[in-house]
Amino acid sequence: QVQLVESGGGLVQPGGSLRLSCAASRHTLDYYAIGWFRQAPGKEREAVSCLSSMDNSTYYADSVKGRFTISRDNAKNTVDLQMNSLIPEDTAVYYCAPLWCESVAIGEYEYWGQGTQVTVSS
Repeated sequence: QVQLVESGGGLVQPGGSLRLSCAASRHTLDYYAIGWFRQAPGKEREAVSCLSSMDNSTYYADSVKGRFTISRDNAKNTVDLQMNSLIPEDTAVYYCAPLWCESVAIGEYEYWGQGTQVTVSS
């Protein structure tokens, strides 16, 4: 089991910004893709953004393209998700996991953490 810890969620007004952080070991960051996923009440968990450990290629869901940016911070051993121009539809619990966003193994993964709550409301 690869363990990661999410932080940075909170309450923000529409149009505001938040930065989420996923803390992990250097080994994890070097050998696994890191993905951000979210789940809103009554909906399935969905992939939001992912960063490859191989070539730093990225993936963004259509709903967040142009607004979210995923990056690795080597000094802090984190993968961060900068979220700008937030809208109420972004409200969800956000999780990070050592998974690529388009991997067929997502449905079989069972080591989700507690996540961090993001609420966008005026």
